[in-house]
Amino acid sequence: MDDLRLNPDALRWRCDTNQFEFASTGDLPPLEGTIGQERALAAIDFGIGIRDSGFNLFILGQPGTGRTSTIKKILTGHAGKQPVPDDWCYVHDLEDGARPEYVRLPAGMGQEFKKDVDHLVERLTEEIPKVFESKEYEQQKQRIVAEYQKKHNDLFQTLEQAANAKGFSLQPGASGLVLVPIRDEKPLSQEDYEKLSHEQKARIEKDSTVLHERIKEVMQNVRRLEEEMREKIADMEKSVLLFAIGHLFEELEPKYREFERVIEHFEKCKKDLVGRIEELRAQKEPQIAIPGLTPQPQEPAFDRYQVNLLIDNSQCEGAPVVYEANPTYFNLFGRIEHIIQMGNATTNFHMIKAGALHRANGGYLILDCREVLLNIFSYEALKRSIRNHEVKIEDMAEQYRLIATVTLKPQPIPLDCKIVLIGTPLFYYLLFQLDPDFRKYFKVKVDFDQMMKNTWENIQQYALFIGSKCAEESLRHFDPTAVARTIEYAARLTEEQQRFSARFLDITDLIREAAFYAEREAQELVAAKHVELAIEARTYRSNKLEERIQEEIEDGSLLIDTEGKVVGQLNGLSVYQLGDYSFGKPSRVTVRSFLGKGGVINIEREAKLSGPIHDKGVMILGGFFGERYARDKPLALSATICFEQSYGGIEGDSASSTELYGLLSSLADLPIDQGVAVTGSVNQHGMVQPIGGVNEKIEGFYAVCKAKGLTGRQGVIIPDANRKNLMLKSEVINAVENGQFQIWCVTSIDQGIEILTGIPAGERQEDGSWPAGSVNERVDRRLLEMTEIVRSFQKEVDQTDD
Repeated sequence: MDDLRLNPDALRWRCDTNQFEFASTGDLPPLEGTIGQERALAAIDFGIGIRDSGFNLFILGQPGTGRTSTIKKILTGHAGKQPVPDDWCYVHDLEDGARPEYVRLPAGMGQEFKKDVDHLVERLTEEIPKVFESKEYEQQKQRIVAEYQKKHNDLFQTLEQAANAKGFSLQPGASGLVLVPIRDEKPLSQEDYEKLSHEQKARIEKDSTVLHERIKEVMQNVRRLEEEMREKIADMEKSVLLFAIGHLFEELEPKYREFERVIEHFEKCKKDLVGRIEELRAQKEPQIAIPGLTPQPQEPAFDRYQVNLLIDNSQCEGAPVVYEANPTYFNLFGRIEHIIQMGNATTNFHMIKAGALHRANGGYLILDCREVLLNIFSYEALKRSIRNHEVKIEDMAEQYRLIATVTLKPQPIPLDCKIVLIGTPLFYYLLFQLDPDFRKYFKVKVDFDQMMKNTWENIQQYALFIGSKCAEESLRHFDPTAVARTIEYAARLTEEQQRFSARFLDITDLIREAAFYAEREAQELVAAKHVELAIEARTYRSNKLEERIQEEIEDGSLLIDTEGKVVGQLNGLSVYQLGDYSFGKPSRVTVRSFLGKGGVINIEREAKLSGPIHDKGVMILGGFFGERYARDKPLALSATICFEQSYGGIEGDSASSTELYGLLSSLADLPIDQGVAVTGSVNQHGMVQPIGGVNEKIEGFYAVCKAKGLTGRQGVIIPDANRKNLMLKSEVINAVENGQFQIWCVTSIDQGIEILTGIPAGERQEDGSWPAGSVNERVDRRLLEMTEIVRSFQKEVDQTDD
């Protein structure tokens, strides 16, 4: 089976340093763009180019593939060519008070608008109190008062003359004017009144009734005159106030003539000022002193006319690119702050604060999907904003408070922003399946690959990446051998000779670690030995458990044979995954076959220590035996398969070929070479299929063989389809090259069993039989014997029953 044995050149892809035309990476230009992500870059270009609704981006990929840095770099470059978005301000709702209104202005004008209004308020603060203290104001007021005072006096003079003509005088009383009869220019006493005749009394009563009606009429006219006077004074005050402040607004109106909302706000300000005349008068009444509090002067409040500059884009160059690392609801959508005064929570439109969506409006907002989903309210509110094309600031905590506080309902701001979510494939597919809205609002899928093709162009790009990283972080540059070894490590990470890892986080760490060891040795350039040292040091920091298992194998606690031959026993290979580190070790697999109809019994499954994929692999063995050996007879087979000294869970089907080899050995009664370990899954046709972790498995068994002593006959059988995945350590390759260790690639069980037993498997002949002495003939013969024994036993049982 020498044709199945791999030569050392096939065990690893080597990066040729002759293709590099530099002495060190310091000679290379900086890397431009992203390596090996053509599909993702095309999707990003489409996503940021299309402006239709719902075409937001979801960037999926594993951490370390450059998702965040790539999208930031691309968006920053693209946003710099776009127009700067508008400024956004909030002004007080002068009609309702609870719904502040937004004002939209071109970039830079928001700041000007705020300064202009602040200056306007300063002048209003100075001018308005002067209006009500001026001599002109007092003169006009006195003139109106004098005019109506004269009308008032005329009414009472006429009334008094009418009363005197009837023999009465008017005198003030507690409840108003009182009519008193007079005689001889003296008030008539009660005693004199009683002496009057009946006719005189009747005349007095009649005249009194007429005069009372006249008094009532006069008093109504007086009240009407007072109301007219107040209205006239109010109109005068309005006119005076508008005359005093009108020019202040007129100075600003031409500048903001094109902005309807600003002009409307100015008109509302003037209307509100006129309506607050009583409040705006200078107040000089003394305040009541409260112990512990410093009295504050009572002055008219003008801050309601100021501007809350929510978003100022005056310093922006192009569209904004905002990355919100902590996307809580308030960080995304803004908040309405409160202050505590005298134990009460109060707020106003000045306390409205912008969120990330406000800052990114007109540009791009980048969010981490996991963080968005972890923060309550954020995801659903984000979808509402996309759906309604607006950013609405709400106090979401309000519904959870026991006591309601004063709050505002700011007018929602129109939203024109491209949202970019970054997450793993798991989040993308879960949201796509479980959230019907997700596919409507995130239509652009940007899929970052974990690996890239092994091409000359990508190798050169990798070199540029290494040089750029060294320059960026002021690290020692790499020579060509170090670059080649780093690229080989990138291929090892993917476990494929024709692919490189695109997880640049891992590569960047290796670059830093190798530069550290070069600096420690005071070397100007990083060489291949420094990269190798960094890899070995990284392994040493993580392989404590691997060494413990190796020690148990060496001292005999874990039974693993690497010499001799045993029937129904062989070494399978397993991979242990511990976070960021994985390693392979052999496991003894034993098989026992005997008469019965129980079929293949998986002891791990019976003990509930195996996973579904492993169980499936064992069940496939029944199909293989049925198709190959049960065409002309029923199977009377029972067999048990066990992973010896395995006390934890087992998953995966990579041991199914191992189990099948053990079954064939047990049935054919052929011993298996214990120096050969096996890995690979198998199908019902007996074809060996590829598995994962092939490098770790080979290296793990080699370490055991090396500890127990290399004989030159030891080795590993792997699927032929895994040939392209080999990126073995130099130590293993050297052992193969020196004839101390061997690696075989097989495509079928027949090839593997011949290597393990030294006996040809044999091919089925035209008459359906197998070549004499072959493995298949031995197995078929033994199964036939077992069937005959069961059949004869069954006959004896039947005869006994009769």
